[in-house]
Parts: sequence; C-alpha cells; structure tokens
Amino acid sequence: MALPSEIIELATEIIDVLRSRGETVSTAESLTAGAVSSAIVSISGASDVFVGGITAYRDEIKISHLGVDAGVLEQQSAISEKVAIEMARGAMKSFSTTWAIATTGVAGPNPLDGHPVGVVWVAIEGPVCQTIELALSGERESVRNAATASAIATFARILRHRS
Repeated sequence: MALPSEIIELATEIIDVLRSRGETVSTAESLTAGAVSSAIVSISGASDVFVGGITAYRDEIKISHLGVDAGVLEQQSAISEKVAIEMARGAMKSFSTTWAIATTGVAGPNPLDGHPVGVVWVAIEGPVCQTIELALSGERESVRNAATASAIATFARILRHRS
C-alpha cells in the first residue's frame, strides 16, 4: 500500500510526540492486517516508540493472543466496539506499551456476522481511551485503506490534544 502524504505526515507526528514523551505504542489488527503497524514503521525512528503488533484475523487468535473474551465474541461478534477495546487492551498488556491501536470490521466483499461491508471499529487505549465506528464504502482494499488512515489520524489527533 502506497501511503498518502497525509498519513506519512501523521505517522511522523505520532513518532515525534511519543518519543518526546517517552511513550510507546502497539497494535492489534484484524481487517487492516498489519497496515496500521506498517504505516507507523514506514517512518525512520519508529523503533524508538513502536514495540510490536498482532494481526488477529481469526477469533481464536483474538482470544488466545489478545485475551478477548470468547463470550463477547459469541454475543457481539468480532465486529463490535467491545471487541476492539479488548483487542487494544490485549496489545497493551502483551507488549507493555503506553498506547495501543486496534481495528476490527468488515472489509468485504461480503457481509459478516450480520454486519455490512464497511463497518469498522477502531479503539485507541492508553492514558486517553477512544473508540470510533466507521461506515465506509467501496471495494475491499479501499475499506482497508480508509480504516488504516482513520486509525492513524485518530491516534494523531488524540496525541495532539493531550497535554
């Protein structure tokens, strides 16, 4: 994925802010399949702040590697705010980071667990916690790219407004 200049600028800002604060970040990704991690580490110096990420495409990996509650997955499906939060918390715990970014949703081409293509949840966990729900349109790759861009932009905005 060729990153748009805006995402490169935001990823650079994220690294600079985290480095200046002595903070770290990890990721837990489903539909973005490592693209959020890739956007961050595409910037020189990312190793100062980026610790690691888990691509948890299957529910059993969300459970075993991120500690997502199996009951929540069964009741709400992987495409839910609660699962996104649990994924982010699991990444923070696994990597002992200050922050974590998690993504889960439906990239397509078909609906999943009763959720239409384009439904995405992003969770940011850390000193400030926030979730966003996205309703994206387009083909599979454009949904994944937009989810990645939204996750990076949301995290940059949180860092910018946190004193």
